Amino acid sequence: MVPISSQIRNAWIDFSTMDCSIVALVSDVVRDGKPVVGYGFSSNGRYSAGEILRRRVLPRLMAAEPDALINDAGELDPTKAWPIVMNNEKPGGHGERSVAVGVVDMALFDLASKIAGQPLYRYLSERYGDGQPDDKVFVYAAGGYYAPDKGMRDLQDEMRGFLDRGYRVVKMKIGGADLSEDLKRIEAVLEVLDGDGSRLAVDVNGRFDLATALEYGRAIEPYGLFWYEEVGDPLDYRLNAVLAEHYRGSIATGENLFSLQDARNLIRYGGMRPDRDYLQFDPALSYGLTEYLRTQEMLAQHGWSSRRCIPHGGHQFSLHIAAALKLGGNESYPGEFQPTGGFADDAVVDDSYVGLTEMPGIGFEGKARFYEVLRALHA
Repeated sequence: MVPISSQIRNAWIDFSTMDCSIVALVSDVVRDGKPVVGYGFSSNGRYSAGEILRRRVLPRLMAAEPDALINDAGELDPTKAWPIVMNNEKPGGHGERSVAVGVVDMALFDLASKIAGQPLYRYLSERYGDGQPDDKVFVYAAGGYYAPDKGMRDLQDEMRGFLDRGYRVVKMKIGGADLSEDLKRIEAVLEVLDGDGSRLAVDVNGRFDLATALEYGRAIEPYGLFWYEEVGDPLDYRLNAVLAEHYRGSIATGENLFSLQDARNLIRYGGMRPDRDYLQFDPALSYGLTEYLRTQEMLAQHGWSSRRCIPHGGHQFSLHIAAALKLGGNESYPGEFQPTGGFADDAVVDDSYVGLTEMPGIGFEGKARFYEVLRALHA
C-alpha cells in the first residue's frame, strides 16, 4: 500500500487519506541475471485493496499449476488468470474485488509483454487489435479541483499551466459549490481558453440528483463544452437517460462501473448516444484488461466505436491500451496522484497528444517516482 494523498477534493470526496495497492509479480524468467518482474497498481479514486489481494486473489494465483497460465504457444497468457483468481467468487458485487483483480491483471500484462520483449501497446495490438496501433494518443489534463484557499486566479493559473505543458483540452470539477459559483469558475477557465467551450470538460463525480442535473445542464449547454461528466450516481441509469433526452451536448460516464454487466446495463438503459457521448471505463479498476476486452466486444455488438472510449485513471496502463485498441484517448493528471499517476518522465504532450514509451512492458521503469517505490518492494 502506498499513499496518494492530497488536499484536493471533488464534489463528493477529498483525497487526504487516499491510497492504492502496488503488486510485484516475480517470474522464473531470468534476463541479464535478474528475474523479470511485472508490476500492477490500483489506479486512483479508490482505496487500496490489500486485504482482498492477500486473502483471496494472490493465494489462488500462487496455488495455480504453472501450465494453467500458459497458452498453446507456450507463452504466459494473462487472460488465463481470470478463472483462477475468480474461483469460488459469487457473481455481482463488483466493488473493491474488481480493483484487486485489476491490480494482478495489470502486473501479468506487464510481465507477459516484458517476457515478449515488447512495449505493452505493441504486444496488445498484435494479440487483440489489428496489429497497427496508434503511435500517439489524445490526452486531456484533468484538474480544477476544489482546495483550501483556491481562488479564481489560482484556478486560471492551474489551467494555463496545463496549456503550457502541451494540453489543448482541460477538465475541471463542478458540483462542490452552488450553481452560481460554479458558473463563475467555468467562465474563469473559459477566459483562459479564449472562450472556446469545446476545450473544457466538467466533472460532477456523481453528485447530482435529477433536478440538479437538469438545472446545471440548462445553464452550461450554451457553453458548448467538451463533455458533462458523471452527473449522477453511476448506477442511476434512468437519471442519465433523462439527462440525455434534455442535454444536447456530450455526456461522459462509466469510470465507476466495474464489470461487463454494469457496462452493458449503461448501454441498454442509460440513454448514451454513440454519436456524441463518451465511455470512461477504467481497465485497472474493472477486473483489468481481460474484462475490458469483453466490454469492448459488447460495445461493438451495440454499435459503439472504440473511439468513443476514453478511460479514466490518467496512467500508463490505459495509455498503452488506448493506443493498442484505438480508443478515443486517455485521461491525464499532471502532478496529481503520485507516485502512480502520469506517464513516463520523458513523455512529451504536443497539442494534447502523447507518444508511447518503447521500453518492454508498461514502462514503469521510466517513471522515477514510481520506480523508487518499486525498488523499495524488493528491499
